[in-house]
Amino acid sequence: MRELIGVFPPAPRAGGGLRALAGRHRWFVAVLSAGAVLRVVAMIGYRPALWFPDSYTYVVTAMRPRPDLVRPAGYSMFLRLLEPFHSFGFVVLVQHLLGLATGVLVYAAVLRLRGRSRVGALAAAPVLLDAYQVELEHLLVSDTLFMFLVVAAVIVAMGPLTWRTACATGLLLATATLTRTVGLPLIAVVAAWLLVRQAMAARRWDTPLTRGLRLVGVLVVVALLPIAGYAAWFSSTHHRFGIVGSNGVFLYARTMSFADCGVMRPPPDLAVLCDGTPPARRPPSQEYVWAAGSPLVALPGITFTAETDRLAGRFAFLALRSQPVDYAASVVSELARSFSWGRPVYPDQEIYDHYEFPAVTPAPPGREPATTGAKFAVRYERGPIGTRVAEPFAGWTRAYQDVVRLPGTVLLALLLAPPVAAAVRRTAVRRAVRRGAVPRAAVRRRRGEPAGAPWTLPWVTSLSLLVIPAATAEFDYRYVLPAVPLACLAAALMTAGKRDRSDSPLPANSVNSR
Repeated sequence: MRELIGVFPPAPRAGGGLRALAGRHRWFVAVLSAGAVLRVVAMIGYRPALWFPDSYTYVVTAMRPRPDLVRPAGYSMFLRLLEPFHSFGFVVLVQHLLGLATGVLVYAAVLRLRGRSRVGALAAAPVLLDAYQVELEHLLVSDTLFMFLVVAAVIVAMGPLTWRTACATGLLLATATLTRTVGLPLIAVVAAWLLVRQAMAARRWDTPLTRGLRLVGVLVVVALLPIAGYAAWFSSTHHRFGIVGSNGVFLYARTMSFADCGVMRPPPDLAVLCDGTPPARRPPSQEYVWAAGSPLVALPGITFTAETDRLAGRFAFLALRSQPVDYAASVVSELARSFSWGRPVYPDQEIYDHYEFPAVTPAPPGREPATTGAKFAVRYERGPIGTRVAEPFAGWTRAYQDVVRLPGTVLLALLLAPPVAAAVRRTAVRRAVRRGAVPRAAVRRRRGEPAGAPWTLPWVTSLSLLVIPAATAEFDYRYVLPAVPLACLAAALMTAGKRDRSDSPLPANSVNSR
């Protein structure tokens, strides 16, 4: 992370120096200040925190440490770390600080790769100013912590590959995976990107590839060791190896959006999981995990036993093999929800309402396991945990949420911009070289400069964060928000190397330290 911090000049000793620093980064300071004010108003208007159905499970695991069958314990350990303060308000404060820090990382990364300061401020604006991002940080859920860890890992990985950056990236990705399981495939994404970059560098500069391969191997080992340790803890508790025990169940629920047993022809033991309702009339996928009418929930015992999870997994893979085209169409349909201009109610009104700042105090939980979690939460807080709505601050926050958000269509434009611009630029350069207007040597990178376009890693990571939930579970609005800062970073890096004269100068070794 030191490479990122180096973007900013050393701390000034006098007030004039501080004013000069703020002046050089005035656009970002203005956006960051506005984001901080928004979070302060939200914290005053909604105390101590906002609750989501998952929040209570996280608290139970924090107060009674043992691996959960549905969610890894990373966020619960984060809550445990802050438990001495006995304040969910303090937890929310830390989450808001992580949101602000994510904006700082995006801005610093743009400057580090010689992008314009105004473009960097614009790239950081969605994570700092989007009202739904502020609301997500106010919820006691894992997504803000996960977002910060993934953004930090990607930005560290984009720098020069050294033993230190390899270890730092691996640890960040491991922590992200133990916070949300979608982090696990990101290890492969980052490692593959680094391998390609190292191979390109070796080919371009005729240098050995061995050292780069070793460093990528170090990253993967450092990432997998903590995950393996957690899996061993999970195995000692639940007698099966993994970091959760619900992969089969959620994949089954995902396939129920298209699975047709008339096409699949399942054996008798799997046929009990069939639903005769036509796919077009079925409820959202999550209902097949939690609703009493689900064929899976109707089976004897709890939903997440090893036997039930294996049965659900077998059904899911049979559906994938039997109907691959239907599955692909279903994934595309689910992914498309991320890019709608509005915010239609999905998956149901209850979940949708949790992403809106409430006008009145939400009712306490009325069913298990949330009621048990609420008792543990009272012990954590050492006092009442209900959300107190304080006007006029709460009203100001709601009014802001009605107006300021990043529409999904804009996110789609941000994702399309880098590859389209890169293709246009590459075509123009090739034509110029063929005409002789530009010498071929002029388009080659200097020795020591990173190979590969810098926007590609944040871009592919952002896209992965959108595709993986759509392919393995279902679309959810809160799954979209962690992908936004990386999409903005990728789009901003298309301007890398085109700094304004008014931008603050960088140190001579700012782009390629070591």
